Amino acid sequence: MSGYRDLKVYQEAHRLGVMIHKFSLKMPKFELYETGSQIRRSSKSISANLVEGYGRRRYKADYVKFLTYSQSTCDETTEWLEYIRDLYAELAPEAEELLREIDGLGRQLNMFIQSVEARG
Repeated sequence: MSGYRDLKVYQEAHRLGVMIHKFSLKMPKFELYETGSQIRRSSKSISANLVEGYGRRRYKADYVKFLTYSQSTCDETTEWLEYIRDLYAELAPEAEELLREIDGLGRQLNMFIQSVEARG
């Protein structure tokens, strides 16, 4: 492996961060700087924490800490998507699809954290 870009979990996190950013711009204008801003930050933080953790991988505790931050911001992104789904009927179908995808990413993150913790 030559870097974090080779990690499947990173690739998925980055892809979803881009998708969620674009999705957030479909929200009503008054939400762009409230809920929209929150979900853009949290969704991008998933991959950003993976990258920062990868840079600290020599120190297992630091690596796991940043992977845990990534998992936490994945959970936060789920909550924002649920708010959007419940508040804006016109965005609900796309929010549901993103919820399925972010749930899959959460499972990937969990398995990745477990594999890093299990390493000697």
